[in-house]
Amino acid sequence: MTERITIRCRENGPLVLPANFAIVDHLGNEFTLPQGKEVIALCRCGNSKNKPFCDGQHKQVGFQAAEAAVKPDRTGGCETTSGGH
Repeated sequence: MTERITIRCRENGPLVLPANFAIVDHLGNEFTLPQGKEVIALCRCGNSKNKPFCDGQHKQVGFQAAEAAVKPDRTGGCETTSGGH
């Protein structure tokens, strides 16, 4: 069984994951990962000049990420966000 990789969404920033993966384009050609890094940041704002990798442009353009994981309901009932269903 392969080790599970965790991808972190930085708040209003890139996706960050351990550097032990391959990423390929639509033709199957592999991108060269930045060397000497333990983690790699992938662009999620769409403004990087080094796609698919992050180059920090999210800071200049004021990227605001809307997604957040839904916390699982530990009580056995349905989850609510503002006092109702």
